[in-house]
Amino acid sequence: MKRQNYSTEFKALALNKAQTRGDQTLQAIASDLNLSLGTLKGWLQQQNKELALSGLHTPLLEQQPTKTWSAEQRLAALIESYGLKDQALHAWCREKGLFEHQLRQWHQEFCKTSKAATTPADTALRQARHKNEQLERELRRKDKALAEAAALLVLQKKFQALWEGEEK
Repeated sequence: MKRQNYSTEFKALALNKAQTRGDQTLQAIASDLNLSLGTLKGWLQQQNKELALSGLHTPLLEQQPTKTWSAEQRLAALIESYGLKDQALHAWCREKGLFEHQLRQWHQEFCKTSKAATTPADTALRQARHKNEQLERELRRKDKALAEAAALLVLQKKFQALWEGEEK
């Protein structure tokens, strides 16, 4: 079979059409452009790899098993699917080769790790709060001791005044 070379403009048009396809399938777009599905998918994968290497985009690899997805790809899937409900979410999951329970699990994992992850600033803040609580407890204890000492002084003066009054 003869290998056909496509112009870069045609390739860019095909990639743009595939990325903004809405609810059209890649097969439908490939047949509209008179391309094979494999060629279009290859172009998409190549573009995703180039974007990933440049650090601009984390692609969702639809042919790759979801168990092998990186944390960045899982986060990208969570971001893309955020806000989708019922039928739209089901369609999106089918398109990406995912299940809803995987998205829920990934969400829980990200929430759990973000709560567990502590930065030096968090540690410093926690230590400062602990120190503040200790100082407040000590201050309350000293206030009580001072109030008790003041009360004892007042009682002592009253007692002395009583005895002085009886001696006369």
